Amino acid sequence: MKQQKTVVVGVSGGVAVYKTLDVISRLRKADINVHVIMTEAATEFVTPLSFQSLSQNMVIHNMFEEPRAWEIQHISLAKKADLMLIAPATANIIGKVANGIADDMLSTTIMATKAPVIFAPAMNTNMYNNPIVKDNIRKLKDYGYGFIEPASGRLACGDVGDGKLADTELIAERVISALYEPKDLMGLKVLVTAGPTISAIDPVRFITNRSTGKMGYAIAEEARDRGAEVVLITGPSNLQPPFGMKVKQINTNEEMLNAVLEEYDSCDIVIKSAAVADYKAKNYSSEKIKKGSGDLVLEFTRDNDILKNLGDKKKNQILIGFAAESNEILQNAKEKLGKKNLDYIVANDITSKETGFGSDNNKVTIISKTGEAIELESMSKRLVGQELFNIVLKHINN
Repeated sequence: MKQQKTVVVGVSGGVAVYKTLDVISRLRKADINVHVIMTEAATEFVTPLSFQSLSQNMVIHNMFEEPRAWEIQHISLAKKADLMLIAPATANIIGKVANGIADDMLSTTIMATKAPVIFAPAMNTNMYNNPIVKDNIRKLKDYGYGFIEPASGRLACGDVGDGKLADTELIAERVISALYEPKDLMGLKVLVTAGPTISAIDPVRFITNRSTGKMGYAIAEEARDRGAEVVLITGPSNLQPPFGMKVKQINTNEEMLNAVLEEYDSCDIVIKSAAVADYKAKNYSSEKIKKGSGDLVLEFTRDNDILKNLGDKKKNQILIGFAAESNEILQNAKEKLGKKNLDYIVANDITSKETGFGSDNNKVTIISKTGEAIELESMSKRLVGQELFNIVLKHINN
């Protein structure tokens, strides 16, 4: 059983203080223990009681408050923290830490901790773009402090520009990702393809498939959280591009092939989970095909076999393909494994209502080139990604 992680959230005084309540709620839902330190200015916007109610821990906001236990509070929290998050991070707290000033509970705790510290800035756009603030941020980044860049938009003061606190879901995801264990893909570059490709018929119409990209995105996020350098090449999808990785968005088979080949030689692990169109319109019409009185007959021709192309070019990469099948699933997957020169293939039944296209879960069998088949129970697509990397790491370690 994994040990519960502890995050110390530092709240400095800005209009965005109320948004930090949602961040804390999300961290608690992820079973993370949260302690809160507020600056005196922060308590003018939201009461400590609100943070105490959500974190379920006493909130510290007065440096000289009588401690409830015989311990020096800023040292105690500095030691407890697996990570510190400063949200919102004002120009004031950023400037203090960048210049070694520790004159309140928050700044002293930041100075005393050996845990990673992530700042989520929020301030007026002119302040954020002030050269002094930029220099302080640059200095802290050089020291190894992390930053979640602010969003752009209309600010509380009425100005429009950079300086809005980043989306609370993104902040929570960044924290959870930083705490994720194990970091056993550090030093490896992982390429993942996801989603469908499309093949245009005319300026209006195209053919595609029902892939949503959920499986590939989940694999890419698992690789990122385990410390890998990740490249995600994705066809059209309604999913939000994940943070912390290079994302290349493509439409066609040809575009995906070119994008993959640009990265392929420098990759250690390549996972082709995209549902790539095998055929394209033989004759593309540059004008919209008008409706006639009779039937319309379209002729299609084979498109690039990207996976076979990669198998032929493979050197030291671990190459993994997916076999989305509707019948004779294992037999078809094993044939594809051999023909495409793969190390592993992930076979799944696309006809299942519970685990087919668009679902959050998947039920797969992972087959190695040595013939070993590992059947997984129905589980979330993220857990499928987790199991897949566990298998691949055993391969690497052996």
